[in-house]
Amino acid sequence: MTPPPIVPLPGLPAGARALVITVSDRSARGERADTSGPLLAGLLSGLGLSVEDVVVVPDEVPAVQQALRDAAAAAYDLVVTTGGTGLSPRDVTPEATAPLLERPAPGLAEALRRQGAEAVPTAILSRGVAGTLGPSLVVNLPGSTGGVRDGVAVLAPVLAHALAQLRGGGDHT
Repeated sequence: MTPPPIVPLPGLPAGARALVITVSDRSARGERADTSGPLLAGLLSGLGLSVEDVVVVPDEVPAVQQALRDAAAAAYDLVVTTGGTGLSPRDVTPEATAPLLERPAPGLAEALRRQGAEAVPTAILSRGVAGTLGPSLVVNLPGSTGGVRDGVAVLAPVLAHALAQLRGGGDHT
């Protein structure tokens, strides 16, 4: 697949960095190739963010929380998880993320579910959350490639403003 052209978002803060965390038992064990994480990294890079290698962790609350804490400590502007947002007993990404959020952004999580449901009705079953952790905007996306594409479509129009606000700018013009 050819990566999308890089068209930086207008107003994106200089040097904005993103980290993608894939939450998947099978990918963490090397039993299944991670498809959503690399796609997400490519899409975010296409928006003009500097994106590091995808971090893969198992569906375990401590592992997810440590990856999120490490990302915030490294001052990533954006941290996006993919996977672990459904209803299966092993889907724990929202439970791992929510207690760490300092300022929840429920409107963003609602918009992500609404966007996905237009194409796939079961998208409303996603339990992903969003909010801030230190200097980082944290967003949970589903583990499907379609959910990732839909999620980036929702994030793109608001991302530059959100990241500028986190850095202390982002006038409300």
